[in-house]
Amino acid sequence: MLLMGCSKSMHSSTVIKCFGASVRKLRHSLGISQEELAERADLHRTYITDIERGARNPTLITIKKLAKGLGVSAADLLSEIKCTGC
Repeated sequence: MLLMGCSKSMHSSTVIKCFGASVRKLRHSLGISQEELAERADLHRTYITDIERGARNPTLITIKKLAKGLGVSAADLLSEIKCTGC
């Protein structure tokens, strides 16, 4: 499966970094801290940090928790990914 704007040769780590950038963008648009998002999503603050840095490859359950914490659906959160090399 390719995401919008992604080429077949795009490395998975780029997609993970783009996902993290999308989480950060949505969090900033809500004006909440990583700590606040962690509380809303029932995750640890350092895990949020790692996701936003692209250092973690979140599971589907984690994506669902993040979406809930950000007030969007998991589908909307995933559709925010723009594969531009972030």
